[in-house]
Amino acid sequence: MRKSKLSWYKQSRLIELFVAGSTARTAASLIGVNKTTASYYFHKLRVLIYENSQDPGLFEGEIEVDESYFGGTRKGKRGRGAGSKLPVFGLLKRNGKVYACIIPNAKADTLIPIIREKVKPDSIVYPDSFKSYNALDVSEFKHFRVNHSKEFTCGKNNHINGIENFWNQSKRTLRKYNGIDKKNFHLFLKECEFRFNYGSPSNQLKILRKWCDI
Repeated sequence: MRKSKLSWYKQSRLIELFVAGSTARTAASLIGVNKTTASYYFHKLRVLIYENSQDPGLFEGEIEVDESYFGGTRKGKRGRGAGSKLPVFGLLKRNGKVYACIIPNAKADTLIPIIREKVKPDSIVYPDSFKSYNALDVSEFKHFRVNHSKEFTCGKNNHINGIENFWNQSKRTLRKYNGIDKKNFHLFLKECEFRFNYGSPSNQLKILRKWCDI
């Protein structure tokens, strides 16, 4: 980022507006740069976030897991199996960070290896009642199922409210773009993960400036 032809001031302002959730068009107008320049700089910020989000380490303790579906144009069918939508899998450590990744499908052969790779054995895993999680019955993890068809939570701790909150927050963030090219969706997903994990805008700004080395 230091090799950018933009001045330090304009780069700093673009980072501030990115953190604030401005679109590239709005940022370009406020700073006085070309929209293409602002779009490219925002793209570079997302690439930087993606590159710094690849190794979250092992999750341990109480971990919520869930899948969600983004994008798509077909009306009517919603949720699992909805047409043209991208399936995404997420893990959230209670009172901690979230990790999300695009998956080819929501089958057990896809989800369980990710859980094994990202979650420390003997941790408590909270999935819903989706059949792909049945393999957890004979796994190295303790787990408690949440049955949404009967109740949203079962007891004080048996819920997946945290990961559901992340999905809702992410979809609100992405809605303003009015459609995202699938080839770049992984970058926008990591942007949502970054915003969730680093909390306040002031902390996000501090982290991004450090990564940009400006």
